Amino acid sequence: MMNVFCKTLLTSALATATLASAHAADPLTVYGKLNVTAQSNDVNDEATTTIQSNASRFGVKGAFELSSSLEAFYTVEYEVDTGDEEKENFKARNQFVGLKGNFGAFSVGRNDTMLKISQGKVDQFNDLSGDLKNLFKGENRIEQTATYVTPSFSGFKMGVTYAAEGANSQYAQDGFSVAAMYGDAKLKKSPIYAAVAYDADVKGYEVVRATVQGKIAGLKLGGMYQQQEATYDSDGNPLVDQESKTGYLLSAAYTIDAVVLKAQYQDMEDKGDTWSVGGDYKLGKPTKLFAFYTNRSYEKVENDDKYFGVGLEHKF
Repeated sequence: MMNVFCKTLLTSALATATLASAHAADPLTVYGKLNVTAQSNDVNDEATTTIQSNASRFGVKGAFELSSSLEAFYTVEYEVDTGDEEKENFKARNQFVGLKGNFGAFSVGRNDTMLKISQGKVDQFNDLSGDLKNLFKGENRIEQTATYVTPSFSGFKMGVTYAAEGANSQYAQDGFSVAAMYGDAKLKKSPIYAAVAYDADVKGYEVVRATVQGKIAGLKLGGMYQQQEATYDSDGNPLVDQESKTGYLLSAAYTIDAVVLKAQYQDMEDKGDTWSVGGDYKLGKPTKLFAFYTNRSYEKVENDDKYFGVGLEHKF
């Protein structure tokens, strides 16, 4: 059923995109990326070779001008797992609809929390084996959310996500995720990006996060500090006498012509640490070759997990 739906969505999107060029009143953009690696994964002292997909995706998005001061917008996005043995390999990602105007932007649906959004581009190994989500809580996409983001004031903006207790991932608890951000997360419009964020009872955790990243010539340096504490178990029972855990992340990327060299170190108290190195080679604006090595060490586990991958990414 999911494959039939997605094929219908793709056909409709392509047809509508063609019409959209002639009728600007109903714009639609088809977008996505394929990111696939050949990897050697040594986990629990057992090595496996894989050809795996890393958050490859397909989506449609668009906006419609309702008046001179009000715009409707939407996104419907799916993850496409090229390495899944099942043919029905579509998984829901961000799917929301909203309104945008001088007041800011308000949206409802399945969406990343503001704390997750606040990380910007500091994670140099996002979606790969060195992704910060392996040690840090807070990388959440909740299925029943309402999100408001203010307009930008001199580079500053704030946002809040409400996660409804009706969402299965919320363990029958209301949750809130708030963030204050400064600068351009892509470091194109500003040389620095900074954010502070807080999750209250989002997916059973309370999280405080501070993120900063800056750019000097071809060098990008980033850092993240995080405190996290479990508040509810999966049955919705409150957890008491939980200790807050502290972690941090440091990242760097240096661009030399078409090559980007990357390095990253992450540590979480009582959980473990990860370090990664790698590089990208741009074949063109939408396409790159890349390679990486990640080593993860868990507390009280004798053998480290090791990942080595070579991959290709193409965006459309």
